[in-house]
Amino acid sequence: MLKGQQLLKVVKAMAGANRSDLVRHCGYVSVRDDGQEQLHFAEFYGALLEASGVDLPGHPGRHGQPKSALGRDLSYSTHVHFNGNLMVGRAYTDMLDLKPGDQFRIQLGEGQIRLVPLGTKARGA
Repeated sequence: MLKGQQLLKVVKAMAGANRSDLVRHCGYVSVRDDGQEQLHFAEFYGALLEASGVDLPGHPGRHGQPKSALGRDLSYSTHVHFNGNLMVGRAYTDMLDLKPGDQFRIQLGEGQIRLVPLGTKARGA
Protein backbone atom coordinates (compact mmCIF):
# COMPACT_ATOMS: atom_id res chain seq x y z
CA MET A 1 0.00 0.00 0.00
CA LEU A 2 1.34 3.39 -0.95
CA LYS A 3 1.66 6.02 1.74
CA GLY A 4 3.00 9.55 2.18
CA GLN A 5 4.53 11.43 -0.71
CA GLN A 6 4.49 8.33 -2.92
CA LEU A 7 0.71 8.06 -2.51
CA LEU A 8 0.21 11.76 -3.28
CA LYS A 9 2.37 11.48 -6.39
CA VAL A 10 0.37 8.55 -7.79
CA VAL A 11 -2.98 10.19 -6.98
CA LYS A 12 -1.89 13.33 -8.80
CA ALA A 13 -0.60 11.35 -11.79
CA MET A 14 -3.89 9.42 -12.02
CA ALA A 15 -6.12 12.49 -11.64
CA GLY A 16 -8.66 11.36 -14.26
CA ALA A 17 -8.82 7.74 -13.15
CA ASN A 18 -11.85 5.95 -11.81
CA ARG A 19 -11.82 5.86 -7.96
CA SER A 20 -11.86 2.07 -7.83
CA ASP A 21 -8.91 1.86 -10.21
CA LEU A 22 -7.02 4.43 -8.13
CA VAL A 23 -7.63 2.57 -4.86
CA ARG A 24 -6.65 -0.72 -6.52
CA HIS A 25 -3.49 0.77 -8.12
CA CYS A 26 -2.34 2.22 -4.78
CA GLY A 27 -2.62 -1.21 -3.16
CA TYR A 28 -5.71 -0.78 -0.99
CA VAL A 29 -7.25 -4.06 -2.12
CA SER A 30 -7.49 -7.58 -0.80
CA VAL A 31 -9.07 -10.85 -1.91
CA ARG A 32 -11.71 -12.42 0.30
CA ASP A 33 -11.96 -16.15 1.00
CA ASP A 34 -14.58 -16.47 -1.73
CA GLY A 35 -12.14 -14.98 -4.28
CA GLN A 36 -13.94 -11.64 -4.52
CA GLU A 37 -11.83 -8.48 -4.62
CA GLN A 38 -12.43 -6.04 -1.77
CA LEU A 39 -11.39 -2.40 -2.14
CA HIS A 40 -10.49 -0.56 1.08
CA PHE A 41 -11.72 2.97 0.36
CA ALA A 42 -11.75 4.14 3.99
CA GLU A 43 -8.16 3.02 4.54
CA PHE A 44 -7.14 4.68 1.26
CA TYR A 45 -8.82 7.98 2.14
CA GLY A 46 -7.30 7.90 5.63
CA ALA A 47 -3.82 7.42 4.17
CA LEU A 48 -4.51 10.21 1.67
CA LEU A 49 -5.54 12.60 4.44
CA GLU A 50 -2.51 11.66 6.53
CA ALA A 51 -0.18 12.15 3.54
CA SER A 52 -1.76 15.58 3.01
CA GLY A 53 -1.05 16.56 6.62
CA VAL A 54 -4.68 16.40 7.82
CA ASP A 55 -5.08 14.91 11.30
CA LEU A 56 -8.74 14.24 12.12
CA PRO A 57 -9.95 14.46 15.73
CA GLY A 58 -10.37 11.02 17.25
CA HIS A 59 -8.12 9.45 14.62
CA PRO A 60 -4.93 7.98 16.07
CA GLY A 61 -2.75 9.32 13.24
CA ARG A 62 0.93 9.61 14.07
CA HIS A 63 0.69 11.57 17.33
CA GLY A 64 3.99 11.78 19.13
CA GLN A 65 5.99 11.66 15.91
CA PRO A 66 8.46 14.49 15.36
CA LYS A 67 7.22 17.35 13.21
CA SER A 68 8.94 19.72 10.82
CA ALA A 69 9.10 23.46 11.43
CA LEU A 70 5.87 23.73 9.40
CA GLY A 71 4.10 21.29 11.75
CA ARG A 72 4.07 18.42 9.29
CA ASP A 73 4.73 14.88 10.50
CA LEU A 74 8.14 13.69 9.40
CA SER A 75 7.89 10.82 6.95
CA TYR A 76 11.51 9.64 7.20
CA SER A 77 11.55 9.23 3.43
CA THR A 78 12.74 11.34 0.53
CA HIS A 79 13.10 11.05 -3.22
CA VAL A 80 15.66 11.78 -5.89
CA HIS A 81 15.00 15.25 -7.30
CA PHE A 82 14.96 16.10 -11.02
CA ASN A 83 18.64 17.09 -10.82
CA GLY A 84 19.72 13.83 -9.15
CA ASN A 85 20.09 15.28 -5.65
CA LEU A 86 18.65 13.81 -2.45
CA MET A 87 17.24 16.21 0.13
CA VAL A 88 17.47 15.78 3.88
CA GLY A 89 15.36 18.47 5.50
CA ARG A 90 16.22 20.81 8.34
CA ALA A 91 13.94 19.01 10.78
CA TYR A 92 16.16 15.94 10.52
CA THR A 93 19.43 17.84 10.85
CA ASP A 94 18.01 19.72 13.85
CA MET A 95 17.09 16.41 15.52
CA LEU A 96 20.74 15.33 15.20
CA ASP A 97 22.06 18.76 16.23
CA LEU A 98 23.93 19.11 12.92
CA LYS A 99 25.36 22.51 12.09
CA PRO A 100 26.40 24.18 8.83
CA GLY A 101 29.87 22.97 7.93
CA ASP A 102 29.56 19.54 9.60
CA GLN A 103 31.21 17.01 7.32
CA PHE A 104 30.38 13.40 6.48
CA ARG A 105 31.93 10.50 4.61
CA ILE A 106 29.54 8.84 2.15
CA GLN A 107 29.50 5.03 2.30
CA LEU A 108 27.68 3.05 -0.38
CA GLY A 109 26.70 -0.59 -0.06
CA GLU A 110 23.92 -3.03 -0.87
CA GLY A 111 21.44 -0.39 -2.02
CA GLN A 112 22.19 1.93 0.90
CA ILE A 113 23.73 5.34 1.35
CA ARG A 114 25.21 5.93 4.79
CA LEU A 115 26.51 9.28 6.04
CA VAL A 116 29.31 8.85 8.57
CA PRO A 117 30.20 11.99 10.53
CA LEU A 118 33.81 13.22 10.34
CA GLY A 119 35.53 15.06 13.17
CA THR A 120 34.08 15.36 16.69
CA LYS A 121 30.65 13.89 15.80
CA ALA A 122 32.37 10.66 14.69
CA ARG A 123 33.90 10.32 18.16
CA GLY A 124 30.46 10.44 19.78
CA ALA A 125 30.55 14.06 20.92
